[in-house]
Amino acid sequence: MRQRARLLLLCTAIALFWAASPDAVARDDDGATFIQSPVRTHYDGATDDLLTAGLGRSGLGGTAPGFADPLHPTAAELRRRAIFVNYGALVDVSTAGGYGTFWGPNVLADGTVTAGQGLIAGDETVAYAVQPDGSRVTLLVQVPDSYDPARGCIVTAPSSGSRGIYGAIATAGEWGLKHGCAVAYTDKGTGTGFDDLQQGVVTLLHGEAVPLADADGQAQFTANLSLAERAAFNQTYPDRFAFKHAHSQANPEADWGRYVLQSIRFAFDVLREKYPGARINKRNTLVIASSVSNGGGASLRAAEQDRRALIDGVAVAEPNVDPEYVDRFAIVQGSRAPVYRHSRTLLDYVTLQNVFEGCANAVPALATTPLNLAASPARCTALAEAGLLAGATVADQAADAQRVLNEFGILPEQNATQGALWFLYVPQSIAMTYANAYGRFSVADRLCGYSFAATAANQPAPLAPATEAILFSLSSGIPPTGGVNLVNDLAPGGPAEDRASTPDQDLRGALCLRSLALGYDAVTGTPLSEPETAQSQRIREGVREIRANGNLHGIPTVIVTGRADNILPPNFASRAYLGLNYQQEGRRSQLRYIEVTNAQHLDALLGLAGFNSAYVPLHRYYILALDALYAYLRNGAPLPASQVVHTTPRGTGADGSVPPLTAANVPPIAAAPGSDAIAVSADSVQIPE
Repeated sequence: MRQRARLLLLCTAIALFWAASPDAVARDDDGATFIQSPVRTHYDGATDDLLTAGLGRSGLGGTAPGFADPLHPTAAELRRRAIFVNYGALVDVSTAGGYGTFWGPNVLADGTVTAGQGLIAGDETVAYAVQPDGSRVTLLVQVPDSYDPARGCIVTAPSSGSRGIYGAIATAGEWGLKHGCAVAYTDKGTGTGFDDLQQGVVTLLHGEAVPLADADGQAQFTANLSLAERAAFNQTYPDRFAFKHAHSQANPEADWGRYVLQSIRFAFDVLREKYPGARINKRNTLVIASSVSNGGGASLRAAEQDRRALIDGVAVAEPNVDPEYVDRFAIVQGSRAPVYRHSRTLLDYVTLQNVFEGCANAVPALATTPLNLAASPARCTALAEAGLLAGATVADQAADAQRVLNEFGILPEQNATQGALWFLYVPQSIAMTYANAYGRFSVADRLCGYSFAATAANQPAPLAPATEAILFSLSSGIPPTGGVNLVNDLAPGGPAEDRASTPDQDLRGALCLRSLALGYDAVTGTPLSEPETAQSQRIREGVREIRANGNLHGIPTVIVTGRADNILPPNFASRAYLGLNYQQEGRRSQLRYIEVTNAQHLDALLGLAGFNSAYVPLHRYYILALDALYAYLRNGAPLPASQVVHTTPRGTGADGSVPPLTAANVPPIAAAPGSDAIAVSADSVQIPE
């Protein structure tokens, strides 16, 4: 009885401490506290809300909300625009594409389509999680008013890509809130924190852009430069930016799993403070680790690292995960040749794409693929002159570049999206950002001669003040974003926007990054110079820190991936993780893998011509995966078997129009997949055609 009484007193003291102190009591596994400056706001679900920032279904699918004074936006205005931008960046918000029918604020948890706007009332608490190195990770917990402690649940929502704290609002956020769960967000140490080095402007917790001198040590991110170093850098390289993911010198991906676990602990503290009379603990609160892309990878890593058994289940889509390479198994799709060199790291394949895709996009067969607007014949010529491609004509060289990519392990199904991704500057910016992060380089290092800046007439220039004031709401965390671009500081005519800096779209920079990833010269195969060798060693050490071990400790897990994903190719990520998990857990594994045909990585593109007719929304299957996992955890319903789901693109009608998405285009995950079942064994992952 004394022990129970003392425990009760301790719990009461913790609750009072949370209510009275600016700091919460969430603790890491080592007992260290990490929450700083929590701020709670209640949204009434009428004028403002958790899911849509008051915009509702119509507003999220409409025109971007503005600012009363663009030079001095309020925190509420910044939040509203950030939710609008991030929602539309992750899912298709076109009515014909399924918004408002298959997903959207007006679609209830059970799939019922309503005529309402879907506003959700509740509390939102945002805070910094201060890490041992002093860096700040943003955490946010949303608790809908419908939350029932007797059926408590928490859904994690680490941000997709390098996005800020609302970077999973349309995916894990929407699903969790509709199911009455608390949603635990984290920006995973990436996020939209920026440092305008020339103007001395940084971002605060709620997104306000303020002079560095006024930040009072509360900036989301500040470049690690002394005043003298900053002044010297600005004199030589004016108008440059540092971003949190690329330039924090923290390799945040190495700790993505820990940040997700921190968000769960913070959510428990928020719930205990909100419901002081309830006994809220792990035993009576269901915890699902979720999200998509980088957020999905972060949740998988959290499950691997979950020593306290906080997580009950995992449901993720297209996760960015770098599985450890094990040579004991091959990946086999249908009757195609086995793939033994799977599990390649993101930096390995993205630096290869960054070298060859600009040329491969000139393949005549790809000319009509959507958004293939930046193919580079000059890149083909330069690669051939360097001895990296064969062929006397650009068409032959482009075909050889495509051969290099596909023989590396990129699926032919992914070829048709690479032109759009190249045009949108995806592999170029990922290669640069992640190489910087893995090697923990400073913005002043200008790795491979790159920097970040706004540009005018392709030259570095100050960012417009009205844009900088709202950059928190616009930024994806990597360039090009919110007017900030990638700059080639070593261009022949002086620093210039990267793609326009040379006729071959800066092949030099791409080969530099590829060489650092490989550890030897990408053209000659010879050793790098001593400084380059040191840089490469730093990068490759950072890559080793982020490799996933595949041990999910028997946690029920569902992964969904699109077969046409050219950003995170399945042979290197999802399929490879499935095989690695079997090596770790064998028949004890509860991992299920759902591969969806005619689905690619960026559902936000599905409203565009070419994408709308050829691809289906992967988001539909992410929702189904969460539904299936929830039914298993709540009611004991069986998990679906690993399988390929064959979809039917919308195509075009006789008049050239694209019909609306229907259930026939996106069939459900099968209870009994039959010949579409994916088989995993000690020596292979068998993927049906």
